Amino acid sequence: MPSVDEQILAELREIKRLLTPAPPAPPAAPKGLIEEFKVFLSQYKVLGLAVAFILGVYLGALVKALVTDLILPILSFVLPPGQDFNTYEVGPFRVGDFANALLTFIIVAFVIFLIVKVSKRYKIE
Repeated sequence: MPSVDEQILAELREIKRLLTPAPPAPPAAPKGLIEEFKVFLSQYKVLGLAVAFILGVYLGALVKALVTDLILPILSFVLPPGQDFNTYEVGPFRVGDFANALLTFIIVAFVIFLIVKVSKRYKIE
C-alpha cells in the first residue's frame, strides 16, 4: 500500500496533467491544388510581397528620374560649361555615372527608412 506522501504526489501529478492544456491539433492538410495554392498565398503573404516589389521598382524609377532630371542639372552649374554630369571624369575615372547611381541609392534608402519608421510608429506591419 502506497504511503500518504506517494498518494499526494500521485494526486498532484494527476491534477497537473489535467490542468496542462493539450497541444493544438495540426491543421488539416488542404485538399486539391487550388486549396493548396490559397494556403500558400496566405501563409507566405505572397500578395503583399508582390505589391512591395512592384512599388519598390517604381519608387526606384521615380527617384532615378528625380536625380537625373532635377538634381543633376542643378549640380551641373558647378561643372565647366558644356560638360555633362554623367560623363564627368576625374583623371582616367568616369565618376559622373557612379555619382548618379550613388545619389539615387542614397535617396531610395532614405525613403525606405522613412517608410519603415512611420510604419513602426503607427504599428503597421
